[in-house]
Amino acid sequence: MSTTITQAPVMIVAGAFAALFIFAVASEAVSGAPFILAHKKVSLTKLSSGTERVSVTIDVYNQGSGTAYDVTLTDDSWDQGVFYFVTGNTSKSWEKFNAGSAVSHSFELESGKKMTYYGSPSRITYRVASKSKLQEAYSTPILPLEILSEKVGEAKLGLV
Repeated sequence: MSTTITQAPVMIVAGAFAALFIFAVASEAVSGAPFILAHKKVSLTKLSSGTERVSVTIDVYNQGSGTAYDVTLTDDSWDQGVFYFVTGNTSKSWEKFNAGSAVSHSFELESGKKMTYYGSPSRITYRVASKSKLQEAYSTPILPLEILSEKVGEAKLGLV
């Protein structure tokens, strides 16, 4: 019985914080503010040259009801001692990003080093018309990349 009584205030406080968070998000959406979401995807392709191609795509969405200005996407987590650029850039800018819009940015790298690589989320900065401070958003993180590792399917084929 005492467990229920001591947990009740914690649950009330947690519920109050959840309600405040929902109210803050809802009021931000109603106020005409942008809400930037980004999804970072990576695919690996082994090349006959003994290197591995890393294809990176970052999809950026404005799910809010307002326009974002001076939008800059930066993905500078790629160690230049491990990767070299094949095509594209790790950054991209847009002057204006309207509500409901979506854009995609891609680039390719290669690596000849066998390793597990831990990348960071991409960073998006933007301005909101009603605020002077630069706003930030981050993409989803990527799983660790097994560069030039033997894949499970490849190992099974080698044993046959």
